[in-house]
Amino acid sequence: MKKNYPEDLAHSLQTVPRGAFEMKRYDPSGNPSASQVDPLTTQTTGKGKIESFLVFPGIEISFHQYLAEQVQFHHKAMDSILEIHYCRIGRIGWNMRDGVAIYLGSGDLCVHSMDHCADSEMTLPLGYYEGMSIQVDLQELQKNCPEILQEAGFNAKKTYQKFCVMAKPFGIPSNNETNAIFPSFYGIKKSLRIPFYKLKVQEILLYLQQIEPNAAREFTQYGSQQTELIKEIHDFLVQHLDKRFTIEELGKKYLINTSSLKSIFKAVYGLPIASYMKEFRIKKAMQLLRETDDSIASIAEKVGYETQGKFTKAFKESIRILPKEYRKFYRQ
Repeated sequence: MKKNYPEDLAHSLQTVPRGAFEMKRYDPSGNPSASQVDPLTTQTTGKGKIESFLVFPGIEISFHQYLAEQVQFHHKAMDSILEIHYCRIGRIGWNMRDGVAIYLGSGDLCVHSMDHCADSEMTLPLGYYEGMSIQVDLQELQKNCPEILQEAGFNAKKTYQKFCVMAKPFGIPSNNETNAIFPSFYGIKKSLRIPFYKLKVQEILLYLQQIEPNAAREFTQYGSQQTELIKEIHDFLVQHLDKRFTIEELGKKYLINTSSLKSIFKAVYGLPIASYMKEFRIKKAMQLLRETDDSIASIAEKVGYETQGKFTKAFKESIRILPKEYRKFYRQ
């Protein structure tokens, strides 16, 4: 059966009250510690968890899990602290200072100084998100640079000049190099975490040393008015699952040309409209199968399928089991 990320995150966050964030920080010995980015405050109508580990003086790794539509952050503006943010699961749109907005999908990175995200807002188009971030205090690293980085010629001052001084946040699309580094942070035994994190953080900093922000392949940026219109179209579609609309019909209704509609929707939600809506319909059907006694034919109609047969075929292609088997599995 296909993995259901929202359910997995809901299970992980079941002890966190709605409207709250649970934040835990540990030193290399596993004891509670303060963070270099204190105080960090969050605000959301959903819930979330941030677990952080200090691996070197001035270098901290944080693991994030959110179930929310929006999350607001506030911390002190620190232009000498570099943040590398990796999206593992889900999708985020990050609105930062000076109108800069970047959308990250699975495998994408955002690199910026913590001056840019001091008062920022994340939108979660899919309603869930899991990822990690690395905060690097470049002033501290200049004084206490790990031996391996010194041998490789890493220079904290040059890194500060490259990524923090007059540099805007930029996104790095998922690629073979980053996919070989970041996923390995997950599933490590507790006893090996800190030694492993120390090795991988240095690998990431050496990777960044080879990148020039102006030459990096970045994401296409869209205006806030455009993305807000796309969100309005999205809400209309999911509120009328029992009906089907063509791209042309949506373009006329919302006064947007079809090519812009398709490209911006994919930028915000990570998939073409048809693919996204198919997944959304199946997820809604899964919810109805779990939480109601509605017949499969009734559920098929509610999520926009003409016949029970077409729905059953689409469900099995996506989830790998029949709807009645899925219901039986969860009822047991």
